[in-house]
Amino acid sequence: MTLEERIIASEARVFKTVFPNNTNHYDTLFGGTALSMMDEVAFIAATRFSRLRCVTVSTDRIDFTHAIPAGTIIELIGRVETVGNTSMKVRVDIFVEKMYEEGREKAVTGIFTFVALDEQHKPTKIIT
Repeated sequence: MTLEERIIASEARVFKTVFPNNTNHYDTLFGGTALSMMDEVAFIAATRFSRLRCVTVSTDRIDFTHAIPAGTIIELIGRVETVGNTSMKVRVDIFVEKMYEEGREKAVTGIFTFVALDEQHKPTKIIT
């Protein structure tokens, strides 16, 4: 399998509903909750790509461009963007759509860096 085929095959997509218990006083999704969901989706993509134990080591940038209101559906899409020796960067986008209307818009984008670990919890090669 080529690198590009492996990246495509490891893409992670998760849908969630934004319920009031996950919102702030503006009735929009808590930023920390969005980050937690994004980290989970990034982890899934990184693990599917490498099939190794992976840990988050950093978030490079998170851009919140649109509020995510309660009562909407979100889709989180995680995709490996770059692969190093022992690390990889995963981009996660959150798209928001109203439940009873067509269309959607990108609301959040973030880049997460993961390192693959061996059984001794030491960094290990991703591609051998």
